[in-house]
Amino acid sequence: MTMELIAEHQAPVKPGRLVDHFESGLDAPICLTWELTYACNLSCVHCLSSSGRRDPRELSTEECKAVIDELERMQVFYVNIGGGEPTVRSDFWELLDYATAHHVGVKFSTNGVKITPERAAQLAANDYVDVQISLDGATAEVNDAIRGGRSYDTAIRAMANLRDAGMKNFKLSVVCTRTNIGQLDDFKALADEYGAQLRLTRLRPSGRGADVWDELHPLPEQQRELYDWLVAHGDQVLTGDSFFHLSAYGQALPGLNLCGAGRVVCLIDPVGDVYACPFAIHDEFLAGNVRDTGGFASVWRESDLFTKLRQPQSGGACSSCQFYDTCKGGCMAAKFFTGLPLDGPDPECVQGYGEQMLKDKDKLTPPKPMGDHSHRTSPPVRSGMGPVKVTISRKKQVSQQPVHACAEDPLTGFTPPAG
Repeated sequence: MTMELIAEHQAPVKPGRLVDHFESGLDAPICLTWELTYACNLSCVHCLSSSGRRDPRELSTEECKAVIDELERMQVFYVNIGGGEPTVRSDFWELLDYATAHHVGVKFSTNGVKITPERAAQLAANDYVDVQISLDGATAEVNDAIRGGRSYDTAIRAMANLRDAGMKNFKLSVVCTRTNIGQLDDFKALADEYGAQLRLTRLRPSGRGADVWDELHPLPEQQRELYDWLVAHGDQVLTGDSFFHLSAYGQALPGLNLCGAGRVVCLIDPVGDVYACPFAIHDEFLAGNVRDTGGFASVWRESDLFTKLRQPQSGGACSSCQFYDTCKGGCMAAKFFTGLPLDGPDPECVQGYGEQMLKDKDKLTPPKPMGDHSHRTSPPVRSGMGPVKVTISRKKQVSQQPVHACAEDPLTGFTPPAG
């Protein structure tokens, strides 16, 4: 599949740098996140969308198929389906088959509750599907404190079913927290055991994550340990655009190293609202709705918000930092939900600038997350659970090639124009 760069407002770019091509936006997203439902059998304490209960205004099956038709026309590479727990929607498997039959690859995130041996065999037989099993602890003790009782066993059973069905390089997806940074080698070993590929993502202070941010986000020394581990493991671990703020340590990490919000990625929520960032479900980042005239394509190509995000960014206070060109000021969502200015430093800025600003908490007014769909009760973070001691392993690993395009990173299949 190929995509056209937006010609309007496009500044000259340096050949060979994908980041420069992406900053002015694409005619269609390389990959978009689609939360099919807020319904979920779990109550993870860091859930970005505060999921739990279904929203009765969810897009219908036919409306979802219409969106898929539109994505096919736009030549979207693949859709990253999440929730909530997407597999609890009664039409999930129908929509998955419909998408792949219409040339839209599907990568979906699941806690594994519906991945039976029969479903695993169905998934393994479809070359346009990739599965991400969520696990936030390499042991049940660490994982279940975050995701809820017996969720570790559920995820392990799902991975075993996928392995036994012959599915290769599905993903073991981990949100990096203060309690699991020391388990990175264990996560890698677990992924290898089940024939999976490890995918690490960043904890964001959105949804319920805002309530546990202070307790769960990695400490500065753990950020360094994470960076060193990622440098050592290179192409064997997927990160998407999660950790570009760590590039200010020196060497840029593999991946986009750019906030792609509204430029190459976006989010569709269960009721069809389109947000610039999958991690910032808030009116400040709402661009439109797929039910509006013109559908998703009109929102992506014509919304005022996306147009603004594709304009050259000044960098604000960060522009004078020697590392700005590598970290680009960090994550927009992390700044927004901690009350920091969007043109200021990331709250986890490795140079310490974000930490300095957060000391004046009385002067900050973090916006409250919107749309709480939580169950009435959520499992608390286990008090007193400190970080696990980090042991860095630098053994050379054999690179595993993804089975199909959907299994790679968001840049798969994209060829920048020459010159």
